[in-house]
Amino acid sequence: MQATRLDMDRIRAAREVVDPVFLDSPLYRCEALEPVLGCAIDIKLETANPVRSFKGRGTEVVASQLAGSDSRAVVCASAGNLGQALAWSGRDRGLDVTVVASRFATTAKLDRIRALGAKLELVDGDHELARERAAAIARYDGIRLLEDSLDLETCEGAATIALELVPRIQLSDRPVVLIALGGGALATGVGYVLKALTPAVEVICVQPLGAPALTRSWHQRRVVTTDTTDTIADGVAGRIPIPEVLDDLLVVADDAVLVQEASIVTGLRLLLDHAGLVVEPSAALGLAAVLEDRDRFAGRQVFTIVCGSNVDQDKYRRWVGL
Repeated sequence: MQATRLDMDRIRAAREVVDPVFLDSPLYRCEALEPVLGCAIDIKLETANPVRSFKGRGTEVVASQLAGSDSRAVVCASAGNLGQALAWSGRDRGLDVTVVASRFATTAKLDRIRALGAKLELVDGDHELARERAAAIARYDGIRLLEDSLDLETCEGAATIALELVPRIQLSDRPVVLIALGGGALATGVGYVLKALTPAVEVICVQPLGAPALTRSWHQRRVVTTDTTDTIADGVAGRIPIPEVLDDLLVVADDAVLVQEASIVTGLRLLLDHAGLVVEPSAALGLAAVLEDRDRFAGRQVFTIVCGSNVDQDKYRRWVGL
């Protein structure tokens, strides 16, 4: 495998500092989904933790570093899940956490950030504007800026998920792993470990058609930006890919695909009806990819990472028809 920014020794070390509540998340074959999807499917459930997403794995690494440093203040931009995770990881370590988010972000996510004790600043724009504001705060106050996907702690924390997947994948027939693609921390982290330890596995990243920037960038092998996003999957709705992340993704991903909103909604319904899971749209991207290309996955062992369940309940009820 070509070189990336990631390092296996650091990833293994990350497991030692991440709170066990985020580790060894459930991994199980969901047989009830198989007749619908036409393939064997294993779910890696990253929602059964205090922040209901995989982001805590990365913020635990960051917070443990800051707790032992002179500067104990940190700021991040977040669509909601990273901010919650950083607030949770920083709270018991006495860190001063500031989160910048769009005022249009999911209300439940914003409320939880406040409840966890972080300072929350809202901007009148999308996530890219929040990133700009967080960077400005870090410069002005001289504090740590945590930038999701660019900062390796977020990628290598997420990569610990793959260490837990590898033993099952090694026993699987023609395995494929479907990974939600937003900023790229999850995809690059998990993809790096899988390609290093189980090179035969196919790693496919999945992004909404309404937020296609990083997928287009992967296919064109250069950074491609978009002016807007239009998707219910707010957790992956970025417009401006990070060049360093794209470089890593080009090494570890076998493919990147775009899926339609209708398929994401169907995925939400399937996870509710057949797996008893209430998840946010980003977590249904893997199922959406199978629904749109059944022949590609027929007869294969498919793994999907259910990455978050912080959802606006009113919107969710409308999506799934409750």
